[in-house]
Amino acid sequence: MKMFSLDGQVALVTGASRGLGLAMANALACAGATVVLAARSRAGLDTAAASIRAGSNALIDVEPFDLVDQSAIEAAVQNVFARHGRIDVLLNNAGICEWSDFLQSTPQMWHRTMDTNVTAAYLLARQVSPSMIERGHGRIINVGSYVSVLGREKLQAYVASKHAVAGLTKSLGAELGRHGIRCNGICPGYFMTEMAEPVTSNAQMKEIVRSHISVGRWGRPEELGGAAVFLASEASSYMNGQMLMVDGGVSEILSFPMSVV
Repeated sequence: MKMFSLDGQVALVTGASRGLGLAMANALACAGATVVLAARSRAGLDTAAASIRAGSNALIDVEPFDLVDQSAIEAAVQNVFARHGRIDVLLNNAGICEWSDFLQSTPQMWHRTMDTNVTAAYLLARQVSPSMIERGHGRIINVGSYVSVLGREKLQAYVASKHAVAGLTKSLGAELGRHGIRCNGICPGYFMTEMAEPVTSNAQMKEIVRSHISVGRWGRPEELGGAAVFLASEASSYMNGQMLMVDGGVSEILSFPMSVV
């Protein structure tokens, strides 16, 4: 459908070399966007780009850079502008998740998580928004989590970072909406990705989580692609400052013990 078309659009997707980032990048490409894949490893990005091209005639570019380095972020955005002229869609997906009992956690873990999950999204939005304001059009999509609205044991930094992502999304939406820039977020639940391996590698843990997902199963990475296309396209033209839950209903369950997960 035309309202979901991204023909002629340029999208920058971070954390795009694998998992949910790769799945969302692939969906944007299938909708017609030129997609610039971003992550730290050039080799990983090249492999990801090849996997997308293998299934379509998608226009894929790569831009490796360190998301916790402000100067690298600034240079990367300028590189994309130089090659493609603009960025229509910024999809801030990159993130890390470290598990620890609170008293065994460290300030280094906290700062590492915040820098990757929140500060990088802030800096990237700050870099791309001036050109979007100038053109009067743009979309910023931030990836939160179902824990953007809940608390979890053993994930203090991660949960705090995803609450911050939600707050950043709402604040950017409130301020940039008048310039034609819509800022929304996606809150994934439990998906079968490498990041989830601490849980999926243990059959008992995996089943405990599954039993608390109301649709009765874990998500497949490609199932997040539709949400990304929706928020990037004119299909969501009257949506701004919102966090879209794509979690199989797990956020309907207020709590289950992470001590066994």
